[in-house]
Amino acid sequence: MASADIRLVRWTPARMRARLGEVIAVYKAAFLDVHEMDPVRAARDRMTHARRHTERRDLRAVAALTSDDTLVGVTYAMPGRQGQWWHDVVATALSPAASVHWLEDCLEIVELHVLPEYQGQGIGRGLLRELLRDVPYRTAALSALELPDSRARRLYASEGFVPLLSNFHFPGSYTAYAVLGKELPPPGPRHRRGAMAARFGRPARAL
Repeated sequence: MASADIRLVRWTPARMRARLGEVIAVYKAAFLDVHEMDPVRAARDRMTHARRHTERRDLRAVAALTSDDTLVGVTYAMPGRQGQWWHDVVATALSPAASVHWLEDCLEIVELHVLPEYQGQGIGRGLLRELLRDVPYRTAALSALELPDSRARRLYASEGFVPLLSNFHFPGSYTAYAVLGKELPPPGPRHRRGAMAARFGRPARAL
């Protein structure tokens, strides 16, 4: 299906919670089936974490939907806070100055995934730009597999994300990650990504 048939929709936390089974199915097909030894167990664990995330009113989510409302891609993020596991692990690994600069006023991107059969059509880029459009934070940050030539890493680099940590191992994991950050423009009409909104039709609406 061409990207012109895809619409981007901003989801409320309640909407994401109502369709969490579909969200995890996209995550499993796009990532866990490729990178996890036991994707079924990993998906079950991720469901538990994501359900807790949907209880936060400040969660931001964007869905990529077909004309018949099938979910083919999704991303979501939350503001970073002291006391959150990812935030605290990364803050400790960075220098004090870098931690303040990158994480003090940061939107932390938790997931961004597109079904394999829909990849390479600009949907991931559209999701990322819509997620970050007009956000009231100074930076955005995320962790990605330490695979510099992967499609995901090329996307993030082309959208202005720079490495903050390389070959980083989160506690209890043998997998190498890169922690990436991006400085965000102030929110306002002049910063809207009109080109991508036009490609997928009208700007995303909230549901």
